[in-house]
Amino acid sequence: MTLEKTETTGQFVKVRTERTGFEPSERWRITRNVLVIGVAFMVNFTAFMGATNLQSSINADGSLGTFTLASIYGSLIFSNIFLPTLIISWLGCKWTISLSILTYVPFMAAQFYPKFYTMIPAGLMVGIGAGPLWCAKCTYLTVVAEAYATLSDVAADVLVTRFFGVFFMFYQMAQVWGNLISSAVLSYGHDAVPTNTTLNSSFVAEACGANFCGATSNTSDSPKLERPPEERIHLISGIYLCCMIVASLIVAFGVDSLARYNKGRAGSATGLTGCKLLAVTLKLLKEKNQLLILPIIIFIGAEQAFLFADYNASFVSCAWGVSNIGYVMICFGVTNAIAALGTGSLMKLTGRRPLMIFAFCLHIGILAFLLRWKPTPEQSSMFFLMSGLWGLCDALWLVQVNALSGILFPGKEEAAFSNFRLWESTGSVITYAYSPYLCTQTKIFVLMGILCLGMIGYGAIEWTGKADRRSIPESKPDFELVANGDVNDTTKL
Repeated sequence: MTLEKTETTGQFVKVRTERTGFEPSERWRITRNVLVIGVAFMVNFTAFMGATNLQSSINADGSLGTFTLASIYGSLIFSNIFLPTLIISWLGCKWTISLSILTYVPFMAAQFYPKFYTMIPAGLMVGIGAGPLWCAKCTYLTVVAEAYATLSDVAADVLVTRFFGVFFMFYQMAQVWGNLISSAVLSYGHDAVPTNTTLNSSFVAEACGANFCGATSNTSDSPKLERPPEERIHLISGIYLCCMIVASLIVAFGVDSLARYNKGRAGSATGLTGCKLLAVTLKLLKEKNQLLILPIIIFIGAEQAFLFADYNASFVSCAWGVSNIGYVMICFGVTNAIAALGTGSLMKLTGRRPLMIFAFCLHIGILAFLLRWKPTPEQSSMFFLMSGLWGLCDALWLVQVNALSGILFPGKEEAAFSNFRLWESTGSVITYAYSPYLCTQTKIFVLMGILCLGMIGYGAIEWTGKADRRSIPESKPDFELVANGDVNDTTKL
């Protein structure tokens, strides 16, 4: 499609929309698709996050819960290498998202009978579906953001960050609803803090926190670590199971095909089949910027795994009780959602570098505090403060590094986001794998080391100037918006 060069951005948009047959409301349609995807992920991960936050506590026997989480991220590594570009090329982004959500259903069904031979295979299934799910979501958001940029005077990299911020706002709200459900069910009819826990405060202060050593900790006598009643776990699992099915239907019936904005775009999977598609993801690892960004991506996976497994088990569950995990994670979800929504606007005002430096300093400070903190049941506000600050940091990492991945590799979004999930999963699976065998203090030092290495790599990227790509009208991608009557010919995407 030929574009006429005009003096103002408004005239540029007018010519383009007239020729494609779209009304000026097309920008709202793009925004609606972003919002619907966000809602679907919120509903699905309301269930998944609510369940995973409890795994290290309710399925603590033999470290079943922790090993199940490790199996999820272990299979996710395989999935991210071999599946995203293939599945997206077969199904398109919309149907990849909708069908991949259903791979989470067996994991929730296994909660009704948690054994190694039910939980581990179900966890593997989640990992297999999660790779295409997240890659398709990231590709969809990046493509529609760049399409939106052709209809507005906002730079593409700002829109990518903004759309990711809106998405992660919905995504992190899943922490609120999922943990609200689990906490309400588990604590119903019981005091939030048993009356006899205050008698063991000195014991808790020494055994929990950074001194907690997983299965080797002498915490078996603590009533706070007992598995909740089976009927309550089954009720939670049933609610979560319904959420996952509803989420899949939301995408199937509420999201437009990416073909509407994708015609003429040469993505990293375009025109390739078979092993050539698999090679696209691995080939990107040869690029210098991809190697430099890997440590910070690994840290994102590691810090999330530490929070969900080690912080919940070592600090919250050990010192305050299993029934309070949900409430503490709600605080994490709320701050994470607010920060994710706001980081897009802040990035436009301050740029990416100050936000990344702030996240680094704050996260290092949190880790240093956790090394010294001796938690007791009386310090309830401190549990919430730590999870809230952690949520702020996590939102900054997720939004900025996801957006940076899309900006660094234009036209290679599928491969870039596949690598993002691959190495994020690597950080998570390694953290979950060593979690039962190392004391929390050692794990905190490991996190500090990975974070420092990640910031060095990020700093090198900024120093080279590769992250400063801007889109202007004269250089905007030639996204040919497909008229409504033409979408049916390319609904696969």
